[in-house]
Amino acid sequence: MSDMDEGTTPERSSAGWSTGKSVAMPQPAIVVDVPVGGQRIQRFLDELGSDAATPGGGAWAGVSAAAGASLISMVARLTLKKKGYEEVAGRMAAMAEECDEERHILLGLADRDAAAYRSVMAAYKLPKETTEDQQIRTYTLQHALEDAADVPLEIARRSVYLMGIAEEAITSGNPNAASDAYSAAAALHAAALSALANVDINAITFIDKTRQRELSDSASSLRNRAQSILRDVGEAFVIAVHT
Repeated sequence: MSDMDEGTTPERSSAGWSTGKSVAMPQPAIVVDVPVGGQRIQRFLDELGSDAATPGGGAWAGVSAAAGASLISMVARLTLKKKGYEEVAGRMAAMAEECDEERHILLGLADRDAAAYRSVMAAYKLPKETTEDQQIRTYTLQHALEDAADVPLEIARRSVYLMGIAEEAITSGNPNAASDAYSAAAALHAAALSALANVDINAITFIDKTRQRELSDSASSLRNRAQSILRDVGEAFVIAVHT
């Protein structure tokens, strides 16, 4: 999600974020707002591809991470059904249950991300005629921006954590489903990077520079961790396929 200069409400056009009117483009018919968890994929993609400011990259990150969690659940359950993997059955059952829960949490975060950015847009539209107006607007905007950065940061944290579980699913799970576990890790990696980009772009206008640095450090650490796990996942996948 993008933040613009004070007093300018950001809009999204077919070419990306802009401060002016979006180019007139045919848009899909969208009747009512439905939580991400209750939408069909086509409807969500229609909304994502429209010129509406939300849902955007942060919400997509939540959905991508939820898909990654679902793939891990699948690998775990396929392992439970495979003869010869009785020793890891308990762990795989727990893994499937945990990732089911994570999927629901991540879909909720996708909705929270969209709501947080709507609050940012609303804050940009607050009046600023008087000194009191300006103070209220600045305070409201900063809190909205902090929330718009905190939500994708949580998506990124959960995504990187789940990448580690995807690696475990490759090394300990059904080798016939190793590609699914790898796909989970790849989706989670993409989700983490997308979420962290949203952290960066919202935090850049923070008045609280200490908080800004904290978020920047957290984002950098998560990026490095995600890249490291992705390399490990790739190596584990090669071993699983050729063993």
